[in-house]
Amino acid sequence: MNIAGIDWGGDGPALLFVHPTGFPAGFFDPLARELRDSFRVVGVDLRGHGASDKPAADSGLYSYELMAEDVIAFLDRMGLDSVMAVGQSLGGGVCVLVDKIQPGRIATLVLAEGIAHPPVEVPSRAGGAPADTAHDNFMASIARKRRAVWPSRQTMIESYGGRPPLNELAPEALAAYIEWGTIERADGQVELACPPEIEAAVFEAAAAPTGAATAWEHLPSLTADAVVLAGTRSDLPQEWFRDQAMRAGAPFVAVEGGHFFLQEDITRGVALVRKHLRFTHL
Repeated sequence: MNIAGIDWGGDGPALLFVHPTGFPAGFFDPLARELRDSFRVVGVDLRGHGASDKPAADSGLYSYELMAEDVIAFLDRMGLDSVMAVGQSLGGGVCVLVDKIQPGRIATLVLAEGIAHPPVEVPSRAGGAPADTAHDNFMASIARKRRAVWPSRQTMIESYGGRPPLNELAPEALAAYIEWGTIERADGQVELACPPEIEAAVFEAAAAPTGAATAWEHLPSLTADAVVLAGTRSDLPQEWFRDQAMRAGAPFVAVEGGHFFLQEDITRGVALVRKHLRFTHL
């Protein structure tokens, strides 16, 4: 399994970014560039994402534990024995499993709406029967409808920039997602580096017993020094993250913004990372 990533360089302790479902490591590029004065910044493309290998959507190879092993393999390759980490959405849940597999590998962990919650039944947001878990298959169905091939990256920016949730991103964050999250085709068009079927499979894996529930189970045993951040305007229930913080014995911080609050204002996002990695003097 080839697991790709980015090394932005920089001076100081190692800082790892782990991305949300459907996004590449390069989504963090604007944040990473600003943090290189204080950290050696790296980011990993989890399987199915970015430039990493992509097992078939129906392979069953998208569990949190397997993705955590991808992170560990990447850190081994980079020669990083201990890191600070920012895990956003899917990346947060995966970082919790890294801590389970190798306690202490992540010294300090910022969970930015990390997906780690117990299985619960909720009504489907699509109006159908109750879903199996709180992270229901509505997200998978939306992913499957996503347009995979576009005439150009500029066309994508114009489309995504005009509708939620990506219209809330800072322009440089949206540009980074489009640049790093697409592949140039021989016919001159671009296509998503995380195909819609694989994005859907990852959402379904998060809802399975080997997904978010596994991360939730480990929270009381978390060895990393953690903090839980959640957006005040997120589509996800803030109770998830309050309960997550309580279960992990970690502080809970509400941040003005939506699910992608780190990327809504890059200056503020950088400040949040510095503050919650205990580097307030930088």
